[in-house]
Amino acid sequence: MQTLLAVALVAGAHGSPALKRATPTVYLAGDSTMAKTSNGLDGWGPYLSQYLTIPVVNKAISGRSARSYTNEGRFAEIEKLVATGDIVVIEFGHNDGGSPNSASDNGRSDCPGTGSEVCKSGKDGSTVYTFGYYLEKASKSLIAKGATVILSSQTPNNAWEGGKFSSAPSRFVAYAASAAKNVGKGASFVDHFQATVNMYAKLGNAKTNAIYPKDHTHTSPEGGDLVAQAFAQAVAKDYNGTTPLKPFVRSPAPSVF
Repeated sequence: MQTLLAVALVAGAHGSPALKRATPTVYLAGDSTMAKTSNGLDGWGPYLSQYLTIPVVNKAISGRSARSYTNEGRFAEIEKLVATGDIVVIEFGHNDGGSPNSASDNGRSDCPGTGSEVCKSGKDGSTVYTFGYYLEKASKSLIAKGATVILSSQTPNNAWEGGKFSSAPSRFVAYAASAAKNVGKGASFVDHFQATVNMYAKLGNAKTNAIYPKDHTHTSPEGGDLVAQAFAQAVAKDYNGTTPLKPFVRSPAPSVF
């Protein structure tokens, strides 16, 4: 009898066999806005499985950027886990700003730029690449193992902070879209930022502020659930084009924006 774990062995990267599951798994790579957190806060990753028909493995870690997630070997860890047909959602941006050139380099800031620019860490002299470089390198490695990748733009900060609606995206939103385009086959883009901003516009001032109990970046569990719904709706409605995750969104899909 066919099991859920595997139906075949197929060639993976470097000729190594990759297990192909009968049902794909979704892996999440991101920061605290996606991770499971505590103290009255929570990211959106823990809630996504409610809106999908396939398993979700949340590998998001608080405080990480595309650079630090790479350097800590966390993309490599996911690469070892994926099987052919699996889907990896990558979402960074909140911790990627600043410049690595200072002596107080925090190990998270990416080299400014949109392409092949290279910097040196002012703290230890290590080579630092751009946001797009880290996303593209990880995506290509995962695709080589048989997975597909969704590059998702970062979640917005509280769009109603101070009672006035603001929806200006950070530069990392465009960077994520550009990285997906540069990777090409096997990669797609979801503008999670804009989907969530649209949801906040619909929710209004009071309800949006209520899901940011401590700062303007991290949501309450209710907020994490809503942000997950915004992502699932964007996927279901082909908000930025079709992604491989669309067939696995539960019906009826969320409708929050």
